[in-house]
Amino acid sequence: MTKNIYQYFLRGLLTALPLGLTVYLLYIFLNWSETLAMQLIRPFIGDFYVPGMGLLLGIVCIFLLGFLVSQRGVAKLLLLVELPFTNLPVVKSIYSSFKEFAAYFSPQRKQDAQQTVVILKLPGQDLEVVGLVTRQRVDDLPAGFLQGDRVAVYLPMGYMIGGYTVFVPRDWVQPINVSVEEAMRASMFAWMSTAGKKDTAGKIQP
Repeated sequence: MTKNIYQYFLRGLLTALPLGLTVYLLYIFLNWSETLAMQLIRPFIGDFYVPGMGLLLGIVCIFLLGFLVSQRGVAKLLLLVELPFTNLPVVKSIYSSFKEFAAYFSPQRKQDAQQTVVILKLPGQDLEVVGLVTRQRVDDLPAGFLQGDRVAVYLPMGYMIGGYTVFVPRDWVQPINVSVEEAMRASMFAWMSTAGKKDTAGKIQP
């Protein structure tokens, strides 16, 4: 009886936690956008303000920002705005990391530039490591790197606290049918299994 109570509680917690965190983050975003919209719009429209206009304003602003940065002149101006973020020692690393991560999902990326999820296998070893091929050639790297048919493979760490980039022969990697989003999501939680297993009584165990 005690075991069943524990299992039910754990299942309820695992069900409620992702939902609760998602709703909470959405609430924070909506509350922030509504507050900002009230400060910006209310002076012009007075009591006509309708709840939800903050979200609409945020979507419109993001769309306009995307349109503006797509223009050549504005893109050059954006480079000037980025100067403080790309030159300060600590800020530079943080900003560049976020920018490169966001740029990966850009629809303007060429198909051949897409990262590939692979299994990295060391010769003579049964060890398998999941990684992302981030570079298909090494001949344009600075002097000192080994040359040949080699690729760069990024090995993400659990909970997205970092990772390692290794340069290995191409025949050490084998592509797998997993999207980058799925691989990154699975790596975040150390590829923990979500499939239940049956006990001797036929009940699903968490």
